[in-house]
Amino acid sequence: MKAICYKIWILALLFLPTVIKAQYREPQAGDTTYFKTLIPAEKQNLLKNMSMIANTRFAFRNEYQDGEYTGSKFNIEQFRLEIKGKIHDKVYFRFRDRYTRAQEPQSVDGISRSTDLAFIRMDMSKKFSISAGKMCADWGAYEFDYNPIDIYEYSDIIEYADNFLTGVGLSYTASSKHQFTFQVLDSRTKTFNELYGSQPNFEESKLPLAFIANWRGSFFDGKFNTIWSFAYHNEAKNTKLDEPAGMNYIALGNQLKLGKFTVEYDFKWSQEELDRTGIISEQVNALSEYQYALPNTLYIGHWLHMYYRVNPKINLALVGMVDIAKWTDSSYPGKTTDDFRTAYGIIPTFEYYPFKDLNLRFFVNWVGRSYKYSDYAKEQINAVDTNKGRISIGFVSPLGIF
Repeated sequence: MKAICYKIWILALLFLPTVIKAQYREPQAGDTTYFKTLIPAEKQNLLKNMSMIANTRFAFRNEYQDGEYTGSKFNIEQFRLEIKGKIHDKVYFRFRDRYTRAQEPQSVDGISRSTDLAFIRMDMSKKFSISAGKMCADWGAYEFDYNPIDIYEYSDIIEYADNFLTGVGLSYTASSKHQFTFQVLDSRTKTFNELYGSQPNFEESKLPLAFIANWRGSFFDGKFNTIWSFAYHNEAKNTKLDEPAGMNYIALGNQLKLGKFTVEYDFKWSQEELDRTGIISEQVNALSEYQYALPNTLYIGHWLHMYYRVNPKINLALVGMVDIAKWTDSSYPGKTTDDFRTAYGIIPTFEYYPFKDLNLRFFVNWVGRSYKYSDYAKEQINAVDTNKGRISIGFVSPLGIF
């Protein structure tokens, strides 16, 4: 028995240095701080061109509905494992999978919906690069440009969109201040029937692609920055009018940096000849006999993000959202107005960064949403105004593994 105990102690002592070393982390750029990875830099010769990151957000949520407390729970709000790096001087790859979403292979691109990114990038020169695979649709605006772990709740358009699509992209970096990208992607991850159902006046396009152009600009020594984009989705053909039916999407993101204080404002505009976002169709279908994706919807979003970095350890942030949903089709019986729903959101947040060399922050915030319906929506489909909210306490970190 004593011999066994001695062996256990010897093994423990042998592994102790490894356990201790595993606490050191390699410097890597984060949103606000640098942090070290679990595997020391001096041990990473074989991995020097690769990184693995566990993008994580965990919270204790206290939830409310129409002013009434409904319950509390622990929740892993985000966990996205990312691997990226170089496999050649001019070839870069990136893979990211979301473990908080069901892993269901999609019928169009054949890859799981939980997979955000799976692409390679080839640098043709210092200015030009080409990407191919599943990637971020380069929608533009600042809300979508953030790492998902940094967004406590998305506005309507981003929340309901197919944000990661398969295709090819071209990037041109004109200078350190201006970059342009152009993408041609699958318009969706699901088939036409899966997304829209059987449509009486529309048939699926034979070329269901999305065309996206994006411009990133920087002015006044980086004090004012932009992420602007335009996208067109070729979705269907209107058989009644014998013309294409698609979606036009414009996103205008603007950022102003004033020392410790930063303001970001996004304007989003999505005109949809078939209700791609689906908020209005979802409401109408649930409360009426109409069971198709509605034609002619319009979604408008305003997103404001302000934050003040008091010091390296404390950040104060406030997000405000207004999401407007309009049904612009005039052929539906009894329809008297385009107005359908307006959603409001507010997220005040306190964030605390306890470490200088680790990109980890603890947060407490309130996420409040209020949904107001037009008189027409209330009369025709019995829609009811509602609000919800939650108080969350948790942590956020892109945990660097190597």
